[in-house]
Amino acid sequence: MNLTPLQNIPLIRHGDNLADILVRGLRDTNITLEDGDILVLAQKIVSKSEGRTVDLTTITPSERAIELAKQSDKDPRVVELILRESNEILRVRIGTIVVEHRLGFVCANAGIDHSNVSAPNSPLPAREGPGVREIASSKDYVLLLPLDPDQSSRLMREKIEVLTQKKIGVMIIDSHGRAWRIGTVGMCIGLSGVPAIVDERGWQDLFGYTLRITIVGVADELAAAASLVMGQAAEGTPVVHVRGFPYPLREGSLQELIRPRNEDMFR
Repeated sequence: MNLTPLQNIPLIRHGDNLADILVRGLRDTNITLEDGDILVLAQKIVSKSEGRTVDLTTITPSERAIELAKQSDKDPRVVELILRESNEILRVRIGTIVVEHRLGFVCANAGIDHSNVSAPNSPLPAREGPGVREIASSKDYVLLLPLDPDQSSRLMREKIEVLTQKKIGVMIIDSHGRAWRIGTVGMCIGLSGVPAIVDERGWQDLFGYTLRITIVGVADELAAAASLVMGQAAEGTPVVHVRGFPYPLREGSLQELIRPRNEDMFR
């Protein structure tokens, strides 16, 4: 399996045509799409293109937000957005509020990002990426996750397939922590044309033993691999092309990866 970061991806603004930008990035990286290829996108460029930047000066925190802000030592306006983006508050500590996001997964601070976010009309550096510092970044602007990452993935896939006449998959990923390990890893938050899981129950291992409980989160495995290629500093590579994914492509959804509440031992 080969993972290649796309070159020359510019800083993204609200309304930018990401499909055209990605096709140009493929050309600049000397990649010709083939059927079965996958494009993995960092959440941030999708959120920016969809206008998910929020000016904190427009947010009035509720009493609940002010209370949680005192417990977590966070900006009450950010906490208000966390509440709006969440189904439930699960844990609170200094610097972190763990929630069930409205999309169903558990994450810190509802995935709201303060880094590399600038005012909509501010000057921008030449390229995009998880760790690229924008010239006019402002403490008063934050970025929310896409409203519907599965739909965003589907629309992006459809546009690129029209432009290239190739059948591909698209994934959107973000960096999340885990309850039982230190460190963030890339995880899938939306996908189209890619299986989220592969159920290996009933398969046999090398010694003929029939697997009984093995369900592989292949979308998260690919997300982690792509996140390594993207980097978390100033690499400026928010899109990764994948060729040779070892499972057949099919339609998938984020919901395949969400553990039912009655099976969640960490709640």
